[in-house]
Amino acid sequence: MKKIFIILAVAVLSIGISYANNNGEKTVHLTKAEFLKKVMDYENNVNEWKYLGDKPAIIDFYADWCGPCKRLSPILEEIAAEYEGEVIIYKVNVDDERDIATAFGIRSLPTLFFVPKQGNPSVVEGFLPKEELYKAMNVTILKK
Repeated sequence: MKKIFIILAVAVLSIGISYANNNGEKTVHLTKAEFLKKVMDYENNVNEWKYLGDKPAIIDFYADWCGPCKRLSPILEEIAAEYEGEVIIYKVNVDDERDIATAFGIRSLPTLFFVPKQGNPSVVEGFLPKEELYKAMNVTILKK
């Protein structure tokens, strides 16, 4: 009985630590190094968009101080949870990752890149209501 309790306690603690490490978020926050590995190596491939991921993605370029970005964030979390395993939602904080923002000419927040597995991304600047976000995602990256 004591062994079972210890095993359960370790399992619960592990889940809690995992949840605390990403705040329970389904979206993936990227640093420059991660962006170069998971999305696009724009330093070595400057002339052509070449997506490195294996699933379609939405990239949210945002800032913590941006009101529309704050409104968009929970909607993106919902989409990330609903489409888990089918679509990846990446987030890039433009204040922390200025190199990425500069490389892609981000001038308005939020800016969303809808990235299909093949081909160039579609770009939308500004807040999109939930229904419009789903529509854009279905048309541009899921081809529904």
